[in-house]
Amino acid sequence: MLFTSDYSIKMPIGEALLRSVLGIVTVISILAVIALLILLVSKVIRVIEAKAGNKPVEAETAAPSATPAGVPMPAGMNQGELELVDTDEKTAAVIMAIVSDKSGIPLNRLSFKSIKLMEDKK
Repeated sequence: MLFTSDYSIKMPIGEALLRSVLGIVTVISILAVIALLILLVSKVIRVIEAKAGNKPVEAETAAPSATPAGVPMPAGMNQGELELVDTDEKTAAVIMAIVSDKSGIPLNRLSFKSIKLMEDKK
């Protein structure tokens, strides 16, 4: 045998536990520092982009398109009946138009079951 040795290290259990705990704490603290650096750099980049006048990528992808994505149904066809609870027809029409616009789905492809007026609880 080329590499034989009678040298062995005997370490008390307390010292072995202390060294392993110190190693774990060191690794976790370094990971925490790296996470904080990532957060700091991302905030700095957002501030620089805001000052440059560029819109963030999230805002571009979150905005729905102005044209409806679906195909409207033929005229006179709809998806069912609507129950209005403590709501007038004008308010319900505005709510349905807003939902249609924000979702990009044509109004006659949406199915509203009921629209209920909720009272403010102060």
